[in-house]
Amino acid sequence: MQKVDILNGNKAAAIGALMAKPGVVAAYPITPQTPVVEYFSEFVANGEVDTEISEVESELSAMSIVTGASLAGSRTFTATASQGLALMYEPYFRASTLRLPIVMAVVNREMISPQSVWGGQQDSMSVRDAGWIQIYAEDNQEILDLIIQAFRIAEDKRVLLPINICYDGFYLSHMTERVLVPEQERVDEFLGTYKPEHILLDPEKPMGVDPLTNGVLVMEYRHKHLAGQQNALTVLDEVDKEYGRLFGREYGGVIEEYRMEDAEYALVTVGSMSGAAKDAVDKKREDGIKVGLTRMRMIRPFPKERVCKALSKVKSFGVIDKNVSFGWNTGIVYQEVKSAMYEGVNIVPSVPFIGGLGGEDISVDMMLNAVDKVVSAAADCKNSECFWLMNEEEA
Repeated sequence: MQKVDILNGNKAAAIGALMAKPGVVAAYPITPQTPVVEYFSEFVANGEVDTEISEVESELSAMSIVTGASLAGSRTFTATASQGLALMYEPYFRASTLRLPIVMAVVNREMISPQSVWGGQQDSMSVRDAGWIQIYAEDNQEILDLIIQAFRIAEDKRVLLPINICYDGFYLSHMTERVLVPEQERVDEFLGTYKPEHILLDPEKPMGVDPLTNGVLVMEYRHKHLAGQQNALTVLDEVDKEYGRLFGREYGGVIEEYRMEDAEYALVTVGSMSGAAKDAVDKKREDGIKVGLTRMRMIRPFPKERVCKALSKVKSFGVIDKNVSFGWNTGIVYQEVKSAMYEGVNIVPSVPFIGGLGGEDISVDMMLNAVDKVVSAAADCKNSECFWLMNEEEA
């Protein structure tokens, strides 16, 4: 019997990590992530889990600690946000290219400057090409479920890559929702015991790690790394289905399609804004406009085949970003989706939107306005300029 609890997103993430029973957790505070490791420290202090907590002096040290622990064969977890993610970039990149199955929650927050502690997806989107798998949650239930699933995906021998579970700061991290917490015994069965075979530091069997290499070996490393990322597309779908059978919650795999079966128009979203988008879809459906929603759950690797299949049958689509792609005058996800569509030779009129920066709300009314712009693009049979979703008094 699953336990019903009322949890904020940070506690949901901490409980998900608790249920995976990591051997080492590195803790360093940064808003809005700080409560994740605080909650986990309480679990350790209360004797709920036998985990070594390493309280470090910076995010760079946090990633270095879990890198070393993972090399030594431990299941590891940490969390960060914004400038903390930027500070750990060097060991962050190394963790992926060493193929270490580390799980890290990224509580999305705007990057500087101007200074802001509020939500925005610029932090994790800016490091999407550092070799990690990136999955984005819509609500607190999905945060808990994804943290558990992340260990299974990362440790799969077909993947062996670190994973970011990303969720919106404050909108999810500090907001409370009803969450079902699965039974520990069934999670143990789902995850199994982590038995690393690909790399394991042992003083009795010395080995070199990350030595100076020539071009041929680097080519081989990158080739296998990319193959592991592509395998993650299949593994996530498999894990999602199995989790659904065991715990009754299935999210659609790499993308979620909402009312897309007969959709003539579509919105594409990432994260917590998807709830408002679904409300807008329902309202427009009541008006006779056949619009649907494609929610991006996985950004790296990018699920181009699924995206192409979902959007190729609509007359036009719009992508709503909580970030900007500097130099493109659009958001990052818009460029990713557009690239996937054109690779599949599915030339469908599209509209880029940017909103929610610095924690700004993306309201249902803004979503309704976005749908209107998407319908207009279909009528004009051409791509549109980028629209910024703001309240009228701000525009």
